[in-house]
Amino acid sequence: MPDQHIVSSYDTDLQNLRRSIAEMGGIAEKMVADSAAALVRRDASLAQSIIAADSRLDGLQREIEERAILLIARRQPMAIDLRETVSAIRVSGDLERIGDLAKNIAKRVVAISDQAQPQKIVVGVQHMAELVQAQLKDVLDAYATQDTAAALDVWTRDGGIDALYTSLFRELLTYMMEDPRNISFCTHLLFCAKNVERIGDHTTNIAETIHYLVTGETLVAERPKNDRSSYATVAPQTDA
Repeated sequence: MPDQHIVSSYDTDLQNLRRSIAEMGGIAEKMVADSAAALVRRDASLAQSIIAADSRLDGLQREIEERAILLIARRQPMAIDLRETVSAIRVSGDLERIGDLAKNIAKRVVAISDQAQPQKIVVGVQHMAELVQAQLKDVLDAYATQDTAAALDVWTRDGGIDALYTSLFRELLTYMMEDPRNISFCTHLLFCAKNVERIGDHTTNIAETIHYLVTGETLVAERPKNDRSSYATVAPQTDA
């Protein structure tokens, strides 16, 4: 039965895309978790392993994109099948960027690994990273099960990450104003925090892709954004 063979082969193509996305998701989750751990411990060795892992993520993203484009050209899918193929391209792109951001954090860790600073300065970034790790896990689970409710939950939670980043931005500025010796370390931490916040944005992108995949419609509600760091100021210190 040639028709059955074609359908079976087509299903195999889609299953292979799903498996590759799952592999990318696993690598991205580990890179994000490891980058946070490396930052907290100032572990340059762990940071170097994160930097090295990024090439595998990049390779998978290229493979998924190439296979998806070839699938569209050969199969000319329609409706849900076309959306799944397009969604695989979108999600792989977001996961690749998440890996890049985790790698950037790791590079910062290498730069500050020999700097002794109070652990309390790092706690805010650590808390942000834990929340973003949870978002990434939840959105990948939602993608695997095509659960739009779970995806929307991740989408709505991202505003809390933005608000936390704004608060942390002010706190780190205060540390720098209190003691100029903190400037170098806190500047690296600010970049790390921004990278974590951007990872949260990419989980939101994936949540929107899940909504499109399942419903065929773009999520039209305004994305929850509470990042006010562009407007953040710190009152100058005055002598008593």
